[in-house]
Amino acid sequence: MAAFRTPQVTLFSEDVSRAAAFYAGLGFREVFRVPTEGAPIHVDLVLDGYRLGIAAVSSVRDDHGLDPVPTGQRAAVVLWTDDTPAALARIAATGAPILAQPHEWLGRLLIAWTADPDGNPIQVVQHL
Repeated sequence: MAAFRTPQVTLFSEDVSRAAAFYAGLGFREVFRVPTEGAPIHVDLVLDGYRLGIAAVSSVRDDHGLDPVPTGQRAAVVLWTDDTPAALARIAATGAPILAQPHEWLGRLLIAWTADPDGNPIQVVQHL
């Protein structure tokens, strides 16, 4: 039986370079790029063992025959932190919109919402 290894989520983007730069600005480190030079069609980034892919909508459509949805709230990237208000302010300083200010949830978490340049929601969360 085949074994699975490190999970990864891949987001679809109309501008892979822009999306990869946004996540790199949050501390993600680039570990994979295709092609290695020029405008990428796919970039993988890692933060604390969490792997995130950014794939070009056109490549997913042309190379793999899928019909990705390039905008809207399709999935959320969750970033755990020790200071939700400060982390939200850091992300907002990049020009990202604030979708929801920090608020208590379930009596044990402090959560805020923002979005990346493609509109993918980002949940910023800490334990209270």
